[in-house]
Amino acid sequence: MLARAGVEVVVLEKHNDFLRDFRGDTVHPSTLRIMDELGFIDEFLRLPHTKITRVAFDTDGSLRTFGNFSVLTRLGFRQPYIALMPQWDFLDFLAEKASVYPEFTLIRNAEVKDLIFDGGRVAGVRTPDLEVHAELVIGADGRTSAVRAAAGLTIAAAHSPMDVLWFRLKWRPGDPQELFGVIRRGLLMAMIYRGDYWQVAHLMPKGTDPRDGSLEAFKERLVSARPQLREHVDDLRSWDDTSHLDVRVDRLEKWWRTGLLCIGDAAHAMSPAGGIGINLAVADAVAAANILCGPLRENRLTDADLAKVQKRRELPTRIIQAGQVFIQNRAVEPNLTGDLSPIPIPKFVGRGPLQFIPPIIVGRGFRPEHVRTPDVHAG
Repeated sequence: MLARAGVEVVVLEKHNDFLRDFRGDTVHPSTLRIMDELGFIDEFLRLPHTKITRVAFDTDGSLRTFGNFSVLTRLGFRQPYIALMPQWDFLDFLAEKASVYPEFTLIRNAEVKDLIFDGGRVAGVRTPDLEVHAELVIGADGRTSAVRAAAGLTIAAAHSPMDVLWFRLKWRPGDPQELFGVIRRGLLMAMIYRGDYWQVAHLMPKGTDPRDGSLEAFKERLVSARPQLREHVDDLRSWDDTSHLDVRVDRLEKWWRTGLLCIGDAAHAMSPAGGIGINLAVADAVAAANILCGPLRENRLTDADLAKVQKRRELPTRIIQAGQVFIQNRAVEPNLTGDLSPIPIPKFVGRGPLQFIPPIIVGRGFRPEHVRTPDVHAG
């Protein structure tokens, strides 16, 4: 958005490509609307993806709807669904669209190692091979942000009782074609339909790891919780087919210092609950572009402008994190251990108007952002 508005932008990517497995790839209606406002939506939706129109739970062997995204049409959304898309395709698409602007430069294999300071101001970054000087450095390098660490910004952390073990199972004819959770005492799992396979998030108590034990015992436990997985679990041939995610919920007390701003997971690491992280990061980026475009173009950027970005985005971040922590502490943690017996859920949950509340919270979000920056290249 900044390059589109005529601001010179240099993006440094640590790796040669964006190809990473088990990264956030739930593109919510709020993000799809931003793609629409940028004029990209038709091309974007031609990329391989699956559409999720409802979320369901398996508490006793059958699926029960918990949230229906169709309500978002009443709120003006043209895409009332979640698009499940590999994050590398999403990032490649954005890089391709940005590359048409002469103000945009993407440098790959450029891992930021340190910041350049001019007095008390951040004035650029260093990689092993180059220095990039800038009026503003934006740290968008994730939950283990090197930019954040080098800036010395203070993190306020919240307790997270769980980690996640990610793995894939092949989709088979007769399987559901949706996103659903498997809920048992001692086993909580999200099954994310990806077309020809399931992306599975298996929750486990923080500090534990089923990979310390027998793979066969782990597979039998999955089957005991959901017998329909009897054939699927043989797709796990070794623990190498799994990936461990250390779940954190934290945020910076102050997202900026003179010459620097952190956004996305670099400013606030989110729990994977709800698949919200990538969408909050996009909202941060849109808000930052809207607020900072004018000051950057006119060479009048001040600390007050950076503070405006945090003020704009901190409240929705706090609300979502508070909800994630509440769910983790009240619903997840007590059920991370147990005998695999069903967990009763009140009959009113997911019924009537209540089935529309989660999609509104997740799909629309709090304080949704819109594209306000000009396209100086239009026409």
